[in-house]
Amino acid sequence: MTYSTAEIWLIIALLGAGTFLIRFSFLGLIGDRPMPAIVLKLLRFTPVAVLPGMVAPLVLWPAATGGVPDPARLIAAIVTVAVGIWTRNAIWAIAAGISTLYLALWLLPIH
Repeated sequence: MTYSTAEIWLIIALLGAGTFLIRFSFLGLIGDRPMPAIVLKLLRFTPVAVLPGMVAPLVLWPAATGGVPDPARLIAAIVTVAVGIWTRNAIWAIAAGISTLYLALWLLPIH
């Protein structure tokens, strides 16, 4: 299916408006009133919920390997999760994952 330039911009505008309205319905309508404690507590988990959704496709279907999972990325993902659980520090987990990925790519043979 091929879209024209106008159709692509219409889709982008509609998705942008939809995203804005979803966020506004939650945050904008509250105004300057304080948020309930339960809402503030749940908002702390947003990055923890979003990051795996962004990273999982890069681990399971990496473009570098033509969409085929490879041991280097799987090992790096496991190390990242383990270090994150052990240290409870995102920066250390990310650093461990990056280091492991580069080490595994250097050590493991390429297909």
